[in-house]
Formats: sequence, structure tokens, C-alpha cells
Amino acid sequence: MGDKVAIVTGGLQGIGKCCAVRLVKAGYDIAINDIREDADAKDYYKDLEEMGAKVFYMKANVTKEDEAENFIKSAHEALGRIDVLVNNAGITKDNLFIRMSKQDWDSVININLTGAFNITKPAVKIMMKQRFGSIVNMSSVVGVMGNAGQANYSASKAGLIGLTKTLAKELAGRNIRVNAVAPGFIDTAMTEKLDEEKLISIIPMSRKGKPEEIAETVFFLADTASYITGQVINVDGGLVM
Repeated sequence: MGDKVAIVTGGLQGIGKCCAVRLVKAGYDIAINDIREDADAKDYYKDLEEMGAKVFYMKANVTKEDEAENFIKSAHEALGRIDVLVNNAGITKDNLFIRMSKQDWDSVININLTGAFNITKPAVKIMMKQRFGSIVNMSSVVGVMGNAGQANYSASKAGLIGLTKTLAKELAGRNIRVNAVAPGFIDTAMTEKLDEEKLISIIPMSRKGKPEEIAETVFFLADTASYITGQVINVDGGLVM
């Protein structure tokens, strides 16, 4: 399509899928990874290709350092450069802290936070050689305000905020910007089990957000916001002010 390349982790569904589509619409070729490949994936890739993009997909577990490095290396070889990285891969395993198992703690931290480390490090090496790049980390409002029953998820998303701010300071001199988006309650599979009436009652805009609204903010930070780095943008209908 063009000379811009974006990587989106966890890009087969929900917010990640919307981010990939938005970037392709803006002229990016796209590399996507996920830990699975469902029956609709090939149609999804075909749709992106019909929009004019070169599409690279690799099944890769971001918690495994060797798989993350191989994905970045392979995407770079296939598409030629890396301009944008969207660290979107994430899971929830909710429970009250006193009942939370070590396994559920570890799995959420490993995917949401350590996974971002594993993907970002090899991508940054490429961006530093290019002397250009933009990273957007998918945090959450619960990483800002906390949330009962989500100690593991909140900790992982707060960690991404700290990672964002630190990398922004370390990499600005190489013309690499690093920002984060903190979605509120978004209409995805991750929130469908929650009490919608109760949620809406605490959101000033009185509705859940749409994945496309997160994707627009990701695109703004990744592509347009040339003088913004180290920032966390809440996209939450006014939940956190």
C-alpha cells in the first residue's frame, strides 16, 4: 500500500482488530499477532488486503521472549520497516485479591505487562536504527484508578503507564514517541459479563464506549500527534476526571 508499517498485538478481535483496520484505512501495511487463529481470521486478512494493505500474520505468544522476537524479526523482514507498534494483547482473570490464585496473577501480568516488554524491546532496536517510531500501549482506566476484583489487571495496566512514561523519556532523542490509551468500559467480549446498567450509572456519558472510538485515539497518538509523548489519554466517557 505505502511506506508505513504498523504492528498490532492481539489483533484478531475487539479493540486490536479495530486498531488494525483504522491504521490500514490510513495507508499502513499491517503485521498482526495473536495466540490463536479462528475460522474468521483468513477472511479478516483478506478484507485488509482488499483495502490495499500488505498483511503479515504470525501466531505468537507474547509471554515467550523467543516467539516475540521472532515475530518482530519476521514482520520486519516481510514488510521492510516498523513505524508504529500497538501493544494491545491482554487478558483478564478477575477475582477479589484474597481469593486470587498466584497462577491468575502471573498469567495476567505476564501477558499484559511482560508481553509488552518482550515485543517492544526488539521493535525499539529497529526504530532506533530508523530514528523514527511511535509506540502506543493499551492501558486501562483501572490502571489509573484501581478496581475491586481486578488487582492483577489493574497492576498490569498501571505498569504499562510506568513503562510508557519511562520509554518516552529514554527514546525521545531518537525521535520515537511513546504514549498510552486508557480505555474505560468498552463494548467488547471482555466487558459483556459485567452489569451494564450499573456501569452506565457511573459513566457521565451514560454509555459504554465503542472499540472504534479507542482505535481513533490510538491512530491519533500513533500517527498524527507529532509533539505528544509520555502521555496517557483516558477514553472513558468521563469516568475518570
